[in-house]
Amino acid sequence: MFTSDSSQRWQPPKRKAAWFWPACLAGLGAWGVWSCFYSVPADSVGVLVRLGRVSSQVSPGLGLKIPWGIDSMVVVPVQRQLKLEFGFGTEGGTNRDQSSREPDLEKSMVTGDLNMAAVEWVVQYRIQEPRQYLFGVREPGLTLRDASEAVMREVVGDRTVDEVLTVGRQQIEEEALLKLKAIAERYGLGVMIMQVQLKNVHPPRAVQGSFNEVNQAQQEKEQAINMANGEYNKAVPQAKGRADQSILEAEGYALKRVNEARGSAERFQSLLFEYEKAPEVTRQRLYLETMREVLPRVERKVVVDEKLGGPLQLLNLEKGAEKKGGNR
Repeated sequence: MFTSDSSQRWQPPKRKAAWFWPACLAGLGAWGVWSCFYSVPADSVGVLVRLGRVSSQVSPGLGLKIPWGIDSMVVVPVQRQLKLEFGFGTEGGTNRDQSSREPDLEKSMVTGDLNMAAVEWVVQYRIQEPRQYLFGVREPGLTLRDASEAVMREVVGDRTVDEVLTVGRQQIEEEALLKLKAIAERYGLGVMIMQVQLKNVHPPRAVQGSFNEVNQAQQEKEQAINMANGEYNKAVPQAKGRADQSILEAEGYALKRVNEARGSAERFQSLLFEYEKAPEVTRQRLYLETMREVLPRVERKVVVDEKLGGPLQLLNLEKGAEKKGGNR
């Protein structure tokens, strides 16, 4: 039986609100207006990509682009010096490829003499070609990171553990820098490697104590060698000085003796010359000069006179003069 209940009567479908489509159009327009502006910082350049293809490279500043995803702007910091850390990580880094994900494995290396060393280093670089950096290689930051690790392991593997830990740090940095630059250019990464710097280089923790003892022993050895060299440098000049002094004294004495001998010979020659001219006078003069030198040293003097027929004893006037002078 047909009933005429009002709740079961047919009703037409409800229409959507009248404001829906205008709101969609307004939102689309707002998004288009907002997406048509771009801003590039002062230390960067912008690479404009239109429908997936590079359109142009723009300078820093504010500009317009086609909205709704047709144009996209990629900002590349070309004036900023970026860095990659290996074996450690700094908190607050802006470069997503900066910090090491596995620092313990990354810094553990084998040296050329089959010893272990923990090497931490930093690679500083700058983006030089934005287009090549963005589209030349997939994941250029990770590629540069892998290349840096390979280069460092190669350079460390060519040296002994003593060179790595002590004297060979600068050579390792220079060689790693040259090789990393060559790889970056070969791969077309679009970056310029500025510096490769070693940070903490130390042996593994398991042998840290033994290495410290060996290092201390080497330092004590160097200290002992330096002290010995100091004593050597102190004693040898003194010995050389004494030797030179002795030599100079001997040469002076030899020169004195030679001069005395020459003087005596010349004096003898002159006496001989005078004697040949007047033998009696010269003989008498020599006798008197000799007696003048000898007689003052004789305490008791006896004069023999042939006329008196015997010796003539003389008074010692010199002793009397000494006594007289002492009583005064």
